Amino acid sequence: MIQTVIFDMDGVLVDTEPLHHDAFFRHFAELGIPMTAEEYATFLGASTRNVYQQLKEQFGLPQEVETLIQRKRELFGKSFDESTALDLLPGARALIEDLHQAGIPLQLASSASKETIARVFTRFGLYPYFDNLVSGEDFPRSKPDPAIFLYAARLAGVAPAHCVVIEDSANGVTAAKAAGMRCIGYQSEHSTGQDLHHADQVVVDLGQLSAAVIQAL
Repeated sequence: MIQTVIFDMDGVLVDTEPLHHDAFFRHFAELGIPMTAEEYATFLGASTRNVYQQLKEQFGLPQEVETLIQRKRELFGKSFDESTALDLLPGARALIEDLHQAGIPLQLASSASKETIARVFTRFGLYPYFDNLVSGEDFPRSKPDPAIFLYAARLAGVAPAHCVVIEDSANGVTAAKAAGMRCIGYQSEHSTGQDLHHADQVVVDLGQLSAAVIQAL
């Protein structure tokens, strides 16, 4: 029986990926790092820290990882605050409210930084619906490592077998399954190129989900 739902954030609740993409590529240009769309796609679902750890090693960057992270966050924050188009993805608020009304506890386990999570939750008034918010910046390894999901389950006091994760990235689905959890893959227009076949169920619209559907998994 499902006792809690663990949401990813980017690509599931809100699509901040265009803002991250813009910030990353502005920063890559500043650093003189060549980056193809295919290479960038491999970073989806990874924390900013892990991305820069990898790039520092790959390109021998002289800057400290913390310095690189801070510059990218400055660029992202500017884009976030200036964006008038950013909104929750279709069906996200209705699903959150339905689960909340059904008494199913909600957790967030996102590779995003605490700062970005706070920006999103403040802007869209999501704090009242979630019991715990877990950021990938607190873990040495990003998804597909299952640590972030296992920690969210521990905070919720729920065994992994009774958790369901909603994810839009291949790395996220792999992490959820490695944690021993059920997983719903959200194959949206924002997650093109992501192989979600190893999820227990794949939906193309969050409107396909409800408290009743999820409890029946």
